[in-house]
Amino acid sequence: MILLDNVSKYYPGDKLPALDNVSLHIQPKEFVFLVGKSGAGKSTLIKMLTREEKPTSGKIMVGGIDYEYMKRRHIPHLRRRLGVVFQDFKLLPNRTVYENVAFALEIVGVSNAEIRRTVPKVLELVGLADKGHKFPDELSGGERQRVAIARSMARQPKILIADEPTGNLDPETSWGIVSLLEEINNFGTTILVTTHDEKIVNQLKKRVITIRDGKVIGDQKNDGHYDLDASHTRIVKRPLAATIRTAPTAEQIRRATTSQPTPKPVQKSAPASEKPKRATKRRFIN
Repeated sequence: MILLDNVSKYYPGDKLPALDNVSLHIQPKEFVFLVGKSGAGKSTLIKMLTREEKPTSGKIMVGGIDYEYMKRRHIPHLRRRLGVVFQDFKLLPNRTVYENVAFALEIVGVSNAEIRRTVPKVLELVGLADKGHKFPDELSGGERQRVAIARSMARQPKILIADEPTGNLDPETSWGIVSLLEEINNFGTTILVTTHDEKIVNQLKKRVITIRDGKVIGDQKNDGHYDLDASHTRIVKRPLAATIRTAPTAEQIRRATTSQPTPKPVQKSAPASEKPKRATKRRFIN
């Protein structure tokens, strides 16, 4: 689940917010496109979700984690639940395809035995089972993006965020990447994709959220299409606060752990004269 409730973000020196009271609720297993012109606020929203940036105000919950109560030491744990795919791949050039995927598991302490079991399965999923020995510069753009997807899926995240995954690819290769994301979504992973590719959005007819000037101006739940002005869509506002479980404060935790349990009242036995008589069984005579 991804939930944003009245999230705003102001950068120092800017007169207008990068995000302005954004509220979203993305259910588990959804496939969602986030569209908007350059500078609309898409990248800022993604940075909020990956905790690269903190909101100026509002509440964010991802995968059951309330960001308001998350410490810096918890961020790696959050990112284990999130898979992130970038437009420029961000692969390690001096490591093979296999090693790039394995690295995502190494940094979170996965055993070598588990890495040997997991990496070949993930490479097979993305269609690169025979490319494990290759280096990134020996691959095509589409293949490098598949490596990036494999790396993000190696930890089996519940949520995959793809930031312009087809931005540097030709149309045919782009369709291959989107088809792969659909396949991953069919396995139960929640997918959030930012894109400028109108044809892909219109062809897939998934949920489409439109953002402009830091505000969500359109949210097409079904059969969505690419509409930067949201001229044919409207937003149905729903109260999100009721769906958010507020974490207990330190004072509430202290009281709960130091308070004594309420003693149970002692029940006195009734005098012999007041004790209820045992019910006698009736005999039925035919």
